[in-house]
Amino acid sequence: MTARWLRGGRASWYVDGFLLALAVFVLIRPWFRARFVDNWGSIESTFIADARFLKDHWPRPGWQPLWYCGTRFDYVYPPALRYGTAALARYYPRMTPAKAYRIYTGAFYIVGIVGVYLFIRGVYGNRAVALGGAVAAALISPSFLLLPEIRHDAAHYTPMRLGVLVRYGEGPHMTALALIPLALLAAWRAMLHGRPWAIIGASVACALVVSNNFYGATALALFYLLVLWAVWLTHQDRRAFLRAAVVPVLAYGLTAWWLVPSYFSVTLRNMVLVSNPGTPWSLWLMTAVVVAFLLASERWARGRRERAWPVFVAGCVTIFTLNVLGNALFNFRVIGEPGRLVPEWDLVLILALLLAAERLWRWRRWTAVAFAVVCLAPAPVYLRHSRQIFPRAVEPFDRMEYQVQDWLHRNMPGARVFAAGSLRFWFNAWNDIAQVGGGSEQGLSNMTVMPAQWEINLGDSPKLAALWLQAVGADAVVVSGPKSRDAYRDILFPARFKGQMETVYDNGSDDVIYRVPRVAPGLARVVDRAAMTGLKPVTQAQDQAGLEAYVRVIEAKGADAKWVSPDELRIEGDVAAGQALLVQESFDPAWRAETGGTAAEVRRDPLGFMVVDVPPGRAAVTLRFETPLENRVGQGACAAAVAAMAALAVLGRRRAA
Repeated sequence: MTARWLRGGRASWYVDGFLLALAVFVLIRPWFRARFVDNWGSIESTFIADARFLKDHWPRPGWQPLWYCGTRFDYVYPPALRYGTAALARYYPRMTPAKAYRIYTGAFYIVGIVGVYLFIRGVYGNRAVALGGAVAAALISPSFLLLPEIRHDAAHYTPMRLGVLVRYGEGPHMTALALIPLALLAAWRAMLHGRPWAIIGASVACALVVSNNFYGATALALFYLLVLWAVWLTHQDRRAFLRAAVVPVLAYGLTAWWLVPSYFSVTLRNMVLVSNPGTPWSLWLMTAVVVAFLLASERWARGRRERAWPVFVAGCVTIFTLNVLGNALFNFRVIGEPGRLVPEWDLVLILALLLAAERLWRWRRWTAVAFAVVCLAPAPVYLRHSRQIFPRAVEPFDRMEYQVQDWLHRNMPGARVFAAGSLRFWFNAWNDIAQVGGGSEQGLSNMTVMPAQWEINLGDSPKLAALWLQAVGADAVVVSGPKSRDAYRDILFPARFKGQMETVYDNGSDDVIYRVPRVAPGLARVVDRAAMTGLKPVTQAQDQAGLEAYVRVIEAKGADAKWVSPDELRIEGDVAAGQALLVQESFDPAWRAETGGTAAEVRRDPLGFMVVDVPPGRAAVTLRFETPLENRVGQGACAAAVAAMAALAVLGRRRAA
C-alpha cells in the first residue's frame, strides 16, 4: 500500500500540485490583497514604477528618459516582470501597477513551491520526498542555522524566499527562483531522453528565468552544468552534451531581442556600482573545488544510473555552499554578490536534507521521523506569525513620496529633478517626471550620473552641488531633512541648500524643493562649438574647475525642448555661426537628428550628453531613438528560435503518433 501511494498515478500529480498551490495561496494571501503596503524603503517601488512607465507607453519604448539622464529602456532591467506587471495593469483597467506587481510575483511564488515538488518527483521519482521538499521550501530556511545574521534579520523564522520578496521587494529574483525547478526538470529530461517537448520546455523555462533576473540566471547556469554532469556521468550517453547545448542556444534566441551585446557590457560595467569585485584567489579556489568534486564523483558514480540524483545534490551543496557560506565567512567572491544567492542555497540545503532523511528512512524510520521533526522545528513559529510578516495595507496619498512627486507633476511639468532616498525609488510610480538618478543604478549608460549623485548626496559644498545640478540639466532638487518621513534621507548636509537656491515647495515636514539657478529650464542649450570641443570630461565628484568650465559654456543661452514620446524629442533654438545645440540627454549611437528634412550629426559631449550640429538660423531639430541594429538582429534570432521550436514540436507530434 505504501509503495503504491509513493508511486501514485497521473492524477496524483494534479491533486498534489493543486493542494500545494492552495495551501501556499492561503499562507501568503495578504500579499495579494494590498495595493500599497507600509514598506516605503523597499526596492519593489522601482519595479512598480518601471511597469507603470511601460503600461503608459506600451508596447515597447526604446528609450527611458526618466532615469539616469536617459538610457535605453532595455538596459534598465530584464523584461519579464515589467511586461507581466504592465500587461496586467493595462488590460485590467481597475488594476494599478502596484496591485499587478503583487499578483504577478505572488502567483509565481506559488508556482515556485509547486515547482519544487514537480522537480523532485519528476527526477527522483519519490512522491513523499517531493511533497516533503515542497513543504520545506514553503516553511523553512536551513541557511538560518549557518548564517546567524540572516536568521536574526528574519522575523519569526520567515523563510528567506518569502522574506526577500515581502520585506526587500526582490520580486524579479524570487520569480526567477520559482521557475528554476521547472527549467531543471525539463532540462534533465531533455538531456536524458532528447524528447523534443522537453527541449522546448527547457528552452522556454530557461529564457524566462533569465528574463526575470540575472542572479536567478547565474544560479540556473550553475544548476544546469551540474545536471549535465550528473546525467552524463551516470548514464554515459554522449548525446547528452549535444542536447544540453541545444537548450541554451534556443533560450538565448528567445531573449536575443533584448539581451544584446551592449546589454552585457553595460551590465558588467555597472556591477562595480552594485557589487564588490571578485578576487583572483576565489577563482582559483573555486576551480580547485570543482576539479576535486568532478574527480570524486567520477570515481563514485560513473555508469551508476541510480546515483544521478545524489551526484547532482552533492554538486549543488559543494558549489553553492562555497559561494554563499564562503562569502559570509571569508569574503569568497568570484563575481557579483554571493549573498544574494541565499534563497537558492536554501533550496540546495533542502535537497540535501531530503536525501539524508530518505537514507535514514531506509535504515531506521523513527530516526528519519525525528530528523524531519528537528528540521521543521522553526516552521510552527513561522506559521503562528505568518500574518504578521506582511506590512499593513495603506494608501500613498499622505506619504511624502506621493505628495512631492504630485506637486512637481502639476507645477513643474517637463522638469528634470534630483531626487534621493525613498522618494527616488517611488518617484515614477505615478507620473512621468525625469530624475537624475533612477531605480538602482542598473542599466546606467552615462556614468556622469554617479559622481553627480555622490557629491549632491554626500558632499558639504553648496557650490559644487549647484554646479553638478546645472551640469546634469536638473531644474530642481528635493532635499529631505532629518525630520522627513523619507525612509533613507540620503542627503547628508541638507542645510547647505537653504538660502543658496529659491525655495518653491516646503511641506512643513522637512521636505523642501529648491529651484536650480539656470539660464533657462529644460534640456536644450545653444553652445559655442569651439568652446565645447575644448572641454575635458569631468569624472571626479569634486572637480570644481572642470565643472565651472563646463557650466560656463552651457549656461550661456537656452533653447526649447519637448518630448513627443519616449523615443522622440524636438528642439528649437536660435543658432548663430559657430554654435551648436546641446541636449542634456545621454548620448547613444542609436539617436538620429533631423533638421529641415536633412540629417544632422549627433556627437557626444564631455559629460556624455548630445551635441547636434545645425546650420545658423532658427533651428528646429527632431531627435529620434531608432531601434539599434543589434536589437534588429536579435529579433531575427528570436524568430529563428521560435521557428526551430515549432519544427521540434512537429517532430515531437510525429514521434508520438
